[in-house]
Amino acid sequence: MPTDHQQAFTKSNCLKDDILKKITNTSAPLSTADRDKIKRNFGAAPTMSINAKTTYCVGLNTSRGLVVLELMPDWAPQTVNNFVYLAQNKFYDGLTFHRVLKDASGIQIAQGGDPKGDGTGGPGYTLPEEKAKDGDYSSGTISMARSDKVSGSQFFINTGDNSSKLKGTSYNTFGWIVKGMDVAVSLQGPSDSDKSIAPDVINYALVVPAS
Repeated sequence: MPTDHQQAFTKSNCLKDDILKKITNTSAPLSTADRDKIKRNFGAAPTMSINAKTTYCVGLNTSRGLVVLELMPDWAPQTVNNFVYLAQNKFYDGLTFHRVLKDASGIQIAQGGDPKGDGTGGPGYTLPEEKAKDGDYSSGTISMARSDKVSGSQFFINTGDNSSKLKGTSYNTFGWIVKGMDVAVSLQGPSDSDKSIAPDVINYALVVPAS
């Protein structure tokens, strides 16, 4: 893990008590009816509305516990703006980690953000490539998934150091974990070899600027 990321585990503004209170929600998961009311298709990517001079704190309140992300607009401004927009619109609430790979000799990720839950869904648009942090897929970073184009909503947490395995790829890396790495590593979900594993859930994704 790079030194600057290690330092973020103790110095990030996202770890301040007032911020943590705003992005933590231990309420019961949404009912099926409430999940069905959430808008999952937007048709077009959002216009830029974030403050590009500040970082953003995300609380992924999962069925395993809280994962706190610090999003970096200076790495990938459009990607951060998009994630903030979707989280503010509750898009991620109730979605699963539909693909989790844990093989120590291979890629190690926990992937979520698909409203269909099978790796084929999105919000109705894709994102441009942003390579400011290209090549950093170290443990604890967060990147956008892609097929031929960058997904508009699917993301993956690098639960192991994937930098060498994903070298030369163009997944938008746009933030990193500053709290709850143990929770991220513990996430369960279907894998390429075993589709029967029950996926863990993002109960609530809450986001605030780190001011």
